[in-house]
Amino acid sequence: MSYQPIENYGVVGDLSTAALVGIDGSIDFMCFPEFHSPSIFAALLDDRRGGRFRLAPVFGRVRQKQLYLPDTNVLLTRFLASDGVAEISDFMAIEDGKPGRRLVRRAKTVRGSFRYRMSLEPRFDYARAGHRAERRGSEVMFVPEAGRGPALRLRSEVPVEVKDGDAVADFVLGADESAAFILEEAVPGEESPAGAPGYVAASFKETLNFWRGWIARSTYQGRWRETVDRSALTLKLLISERHGSPVAAPTFGLPETIGGSRNWDYRYTWIRDATFTLYSLIRLGFTEESRRFMEWIEARCSELEPDGSLQVMYGIDGRHSLPETELDHLEGYSGSRPVRIGNAAHRQLQLDIYGELMDAVYLYDKYGSPISYDLWANLSRLLDWVCENWEQPDEGIWELRGGRHEFLYSRLMCWVAIDRGVRLARKHSLPAPIVRWREERDRIYRDIFENYWDSRRRAFIQYKGSSHLDAATLLMPLMKFISPTDPRWLSTLKAIEEELVSDSLVYRYITDDFLPGKEGTFSICTFWFAECLSRAGDVKKARFIFEKMLGYANHLGLYSEELGPCGEHLGNFPQAFTHLGLISAAFSIDRELSAAHRPGG
Repeated sequence: MSYQPIENYGVVGDLSTAALVGIDGSIDFMCFPEFHSPSIFAALLDDRRGGRFRLAPVFGRVRQKQLYLPDTNVLLTRFLASDGVAEISDFMAIEDGKPGRRLVRRAKTVRGSFRYRMSLEPRFDYARAGHRAERRGSEVMFVPEAGRGPALRLRSEVPVEVKDGDAVADFVLGADESAAFILEEAVPGEESPAGAPGYVAASFKETLNFWRGWIARSTYQGRWRETVDRSALTLKLLISERHGSPVAAPTFGLPETIGGSRNWDYRYTWIRDATFTLYSLIRLGFTEESRRFMEWIEARCSELEPDGSLQVMYGIDGRHSLPETELDHLEGYSGSRPVRIGNAAHRQLQLDIYGELMDAVYLYDKYGSPISYDLWANLSRLLDWVCENWEQPDEGIWELRGGRHEFLYSRLMCWVAIDRGVRLARKHSLPAPIVRWREERDRIYRDIFENYWDSRRRAFIQYKGSSHLDAATLLMPLMKFISPTDPRWLSTLKAIEEELVSDSLVYRYITDDFLPGKEGTFSICTFWFAECLSRAGDVKKARFIFEKMLGYANHLGLYSEELGPCGEHLGNFPQAFTHLGLISAAFSIDRELSAAHRPGG
């Protein structure tokens, strides 16, 4: 079985779900109709059983290229041969700013004359459910076993045959000729606009205008505008328009080590990832997205556990239960098993989420709108819980599955949580036990300096009693816990560079995490490292590291979670965490460079 490199894919979406389009024109992954729905295409996780949607010219020798139309998430895949050029355009329709729940594919011959082949092979419910296919004129209906997914309709502008439950077509297009295919949900009793004449051209234009209109609202005008805009467009693509919440990534099961078992489901809303996403969008001026997510946060805060605590993650619709299951019938990407759906980490204790949440609330209150009374009442309960529980050992930001420790990063973010709570209360004269909160905040501060500073290594360590370093420590100055030029911080930064940095790329940690296999460098950590360097005053080195990291993006400017030893992309893709780290680093380095070029800088 043959698997394309993860970095060979682009992504299209409609603010409800997303599809991965290979550079060969094959859509090998798509959940439908929402991010957390079962997959209908999963060839990326099982080349033989997973299902796909192929559309490509039948060439001999050919070069392939992919690009996004500027300022959009409309993807073009080009096939260049000695006797002509063919092009496949892919987008998911957005109609009146809402998900259209339609995947539109158009084949076009730019020059020459070519034969094309289309093959639609849906595999419902993670390839666990059978289906029947019925041709009705120019349409094909795919109906899964009862209750195993939505019925699908394929509209085609060329004749289509049904073979063994799949839809196939072979057709020829001359120069400037095109043929479109529309895959949509078939809702009984509901008329689809996709059947109207001229729908493909009209929806193409409307979708194009939506993305261009959205990114035009960005306030970023710095040196890496095109790169930052691509990351912003990617983040927007991963936010559910219906719920206002972002997924960490649109995929599940992609490995952190090829052939290994670190294969997780990222189609959920992590409090940590989502609040960092909100922070990045606020920086770019996207206050509407920030407002929608704050509504989602407020709903989760109204559902606190009886003791006042939060979960690590939720479903995009706010669901609490995310049971982890292994799909034993799928072989996994390049044999990487097991393929998991659901995520058992939702039951873990990760104390850092409270700091990330409170920092996001603080920033939204500052740059968006003042928070409500009801939200403050729930946040007060939450902060009381933090005051009582910050000394607990937990699984930490990296969700280690080998037992709990007293992690520095968890302590740091508990300090952030209480600090931001104190600031909000004082700013708005909100009722709060400020004296108690300040005392606990200061206890955490002293605890970090007394118990997490290794005087021998001249660095802050990963957890109490450890001698290891952790790239999460890079957030200490970014969260304003310590000055970026404090001598203790500068020596920590130096130690991190010596132990965790490999030619600009940064590992999360080098320690036993009790999981089989090894992982690659963690992409967001490289952006954190570059930002720390810029804030510490070494802006030239920061720029060098940052721009080297830009060179590890795929051909479309997208990043997965990790990079392997050969620079290959590993883990779920594209990952929001990495793209928001890019945005933050670009802002910081650009600001420092501009300051250095001003008179007296």
